[in-house]
Amino acid sequence: MLTDPIADYLTRIRNASMAKHRMVEIPSSKIKKEITKILFDKGYILNYKFEEEVFPKTIKIALKYHPQTKEPAISNLTRISTPGLRKYVGVKDLPRVMNGLGIAIISTSRGLMTDKEARVLKTGGEVICYIS
Repeated sequence: MLTDPIADYLTRIRNASMAKHRMVEIPSSKIKKEITKILFDKGYILNYKFEEEVFPKTIKIALKYHPQTKEPAISNLTRISTPGLRKYVGVKDLPRVMNGLGIAIISTSRGLMTDKEARVLKTGGEVICYIS
């Protein structure tokens, strides 16, 4: 049994991108689906597919690399709030990752969103992870 499935999700993506894999398959959950959608919308992954028919339900993610240098689009993936130490921030304390070049995924009362979206909606929440 995993104690932190989101950390496992981030670690699988980090390891697959460092090993230059094209695809990574991850067990599915609602929060992992939302994080995947954010990664796709912000251009960090190439594509994704939710496999609902098979058991266990999985997420297949196509990783993105630079065409010439073959460097991964995701250079840094850091888990911030853990089950043992939750990290909550107010709207005034929302983090800026790499001075605005990266994103922080925030779990708010309005759902998962990036730090920039949370600033616009003037809402704080739990800081899930940093991505750059």
